[in-house]
Amino acid sequence: MDSSSWLQLFVLLFVYRYLRLVVNLFLFWTFKPIPIPEHPTLYPKDVTVILPTLDGEGAELQRTIQSILRNEPKELILVTIDDNLHKAKDLISKMPAADHGRLRCMSVKQANKRRQMARAVPEVTTPIIVFADDDVDWPRRTLQWLLAPFEQPQYGGVVTCQRLRRAENPSCSQRLWNFLGALYLERRNFDCAAMTRVDGGMPCISGRTVAYRTEILKDPAFTSGFTDERWWFDQYQLNADDDNFITRWLLTHGWQNYMQYHPECEVQTTLEDNSNFLKQCLRWARSNWRSNITSLFSERYVWKQQPWSTYAVQLTTLSPPALVGDAALWWFLVYGTWEWSSGDKWNAYYLLAAWMTASKFVKLVPHFIRFPVDIFLWPASVLFGWCHGIIKWHAMLTLNETTWGSRAGADASDSERMVKQNQKYQGQQHYSDEKAFFEKVPLTHDFTNTQAVAA
Repeated sequence: MDSSSWLQLFVLLFVYRYLRLVVNLFLFWTFKPIPIPEHPTLYPKDVTVILPTLDGEGAELQRTIQSILRNEPKELILVTIDDNLHKAKDLISKMPAADHGRLRCMSVKQANKRRQMARAVPEVTTPIIVFADDDVDWPRRTLQWLLAPFEQPQYGGVVTCQRLRRAENPSCSQRLWNFLGALYLERRNFDCAAMTRVDGGMPCISGRTVAYRTEILKDPAFTSGFTDERWWFDQYQLNADDDNFITRWLLTHGWQNYMQYHPECEVQTTLEDNSNFLKQCLRWARSNWRSNITSLFSERYVWKQQPWSTYAVQLTTLSPPALVGDAALWWFLVYGTWEWSSGDKWNAYYLLAAWMTASKFVKLVPHFIRFPVDIFLWPASVLFGWCHGIIKWHAMLTLNETTWGSRAGADASDSERMVKQNQKYQGQQHYSDEKAFFEKVPLTHDFTNTQAVAA
């Protein structure tokens, strides 16, 4: 090819890679959350919080429960596994007596977030359900901000922005891993706020803290799909990726999503502060591959209803890793400017280097404003971004795996998250054997005695 052809390839790749960044920067910096109305029709008492947990105990879980109760929901339902139900009851019994009437414990046989969520939903009597992880810390007005978008009937799901809860007195290695985790959440906030601004096409409504209309989750069709999702030409029953399923369900059933990006709705959470963070990234990457493949090629609603988000978010899964893309840009530019004068070539090289540097920094500005000292760790984020391509493509080659790998005990029931279907039963066995388990009599703790009683 001649130099002009190489230059055309450079321009095409440059525009494809960076148009989304330029537009999303405008969308992000002009984003405004939906304010709390002066006369709302929904209040915290209209909310039930469902909190799936594995251990059912611990100082972190207690801290999470306390921060949620400060928001004054009607009820908080703690769902753990049968083996740890007694631990959850013991934890709740130690909470202030005034809170006992707002707390319930339930359990499922095996650790699985979908099953735990489905176990509690039928017990809810409020118009709004909030799901929360067991390691989050809520500001005092989180529920008020979450409820504000629901004043508009088109919204079916509302999610919070998220920040990493920084460790106290971290070691050097912990500081590095925490920094990478904080930037992961920062980029997520950026993308979700920008997509909310244009067409609502968030990559995934994170379950760390998210609110839904109860009518959506109690729909029998939703329950059927949620507890019996099939994946990859019906070869597998998928019991992982709960957040992705609900995100797609809202889209395919005419509901819109909203992200409340505001300091008073900024949930703090934890991520791994060691090499297990890489295992978390691998799990997230597998979920993204599975969900985005389904959205783009199976359901296909995103192409028409969320065209910008499809380009800016969904298609990035299929795009080459950052290192490959950066290398390709340099390759095309070098050959495209081969016949230029030496001065013009080097000016082009300097401009591309400056642009690439700025593009890898600009999304992170809010983080560095809050923590200027972290600027010295920024090169590590660039290196990690290049290396993340290895994680991304390893995830693509192992989509039939659903392991957590980063939490003790979380993989004890991993084989139940992706179940290979017997060919002769495909299309016939609509419900798994676990379906019956969801219908058992729910348990709640009666604090007047030590027995579990029927609700």
